[in-house]
Amino acid sequence: MRTQPDAGPATAEEAWAALATVGGRQDPYPLYEAIRAHGETVRLGPGKLVVVGYEECDRALRDTRLHVQDAARYDTSAPGWRDHSSLRAFTSSMLYSNPPDHTRLRTVAGFAFTPPRIRRLRSVIEEMTEQLLDRMAGLGAAGSAVDLIAEFASRLPVAVISAMLGFPEQDQVWFRDMASTIAVSTDGFRDAAALERADRAMDEMTAYFADLAGRRRREPRDDLVTHLVNTHDEDPRRLGHDELMGTLMVLLTAGFETTSFLIGHGALLALERPDFAERLRAEADFATGYVEEILRFEPPVHVTSRWAAADTELPGAAVPAGTRLTLILAAANRDARRFVDPARFDPDRRDNRPLSFGAGGHFCLGAPLARLEAQIALPRLFARFPRLAATQPPVYRDRWVVRGLDTFPVAVTA
Repeated sequence: MRTQPDAGPATAEEAWAALATVGGRQDPYPLYEAIRAHGETVRLGPGKLVVVGYEECDRALRDTRLHVQDAARYDTSAPGWRDHSSLRAFTSSMLYSNPPDHTRLRTVAGFAFTPPRIRRLRSVIEEMTEQLLDRMAGLGAAGSAVDLIAEFASRLPVAVISAMLGFPEQDQVWFRDMASTIAVSTDGFRDAAALERADRAMDEMTAYFADLAGRRRREPRDDLVTHLVNTHDEDPRRLGHDELMGTLMVLLTAGFETTSFLIGHGALLALERPDFAERLRAEADFATGYVEEILRFEPPVHVTSRWAAADTELPGAAVPAGTRLTLILAAANRDARRFVDPARFDPDRRDNRPLSFGAGGHFCLGAPLARLEAQIALPRLFARFPRLAATQPPVYRDRWVVRGLDTFPVAVTA
């Protein structure tokens, strides 16, 4: 039988409400356990279910009767959402679509993420990693602090996805800032000012994408933008204009922000445990298990949602049609029924299969690429800077759905 935590919220409703506070977003894990004290699936009022168990989240992600929130669903649950361009763009993408549209859109973009194509990117990632490490060495040569997130953890994935898409190198930092501003729209509609900034950034990005699409029509290249533009032009039913813009936006944001957080968390955990940093330097295969454990222990994506298009059930819980489900993947990854000593970071953990990239039809298309980038970046970071040290504590972004470090000042010659 479960027992309640000794301190903290006494009810699941209080714990849920606390997740909407700044303090709750900074360290949500105690609140997840406070919810778990009331069960693996917890009802928070009529038609609302919060899921924190591993088996339950895994089942929900694979259940075809549980849909993502698409445009039609937003029309009933959030009237007025179409007034926001940042929300319209995401709902025109595979991220917020269900079959058959999801299958169609995923197929259009999926060719770029096949295992052979990802393997061919290894040399590109290695070269980009070394260039960024050279840059860090120069910035920190006189003992100055270097922001590990701004100069490495975010620059690498945005450079890789930009190379795949065909975005100019000189625009990459601008992409990163714009995409970060837009991504807050995935956290919900509570912050009106942030949503307004996201809309302005989305309008600017859409204009940029439209101009780039025109250039690729005139001068085609061997890149993903050219492929997507050609697909749209050849058959708009296969990829409409809004879907083209939404796909480009999702590939850019999903292609760098979550990987940035993955690399940032990996660096932080290795600095907290120098023996892990040494193993990253010395053991060729250590990075594979290390990255998988980062994904379990500190996943970039904490939460996703579903709604029941038809009656279904999860272990121990009936799910009537119309129910809205919040799946807390970060809590599922720390379910003691699935993982031994789940609050301990253990890169040697066996049978480690976190739900950080989802499961089922919406399993993250870019998961192999994110893993590869982190597996290359982290060993090379600690090999290049064996005396890497934090100069100040890292700062987390004030986000919940996608959670990671905003800044992390380090010394490369400590």
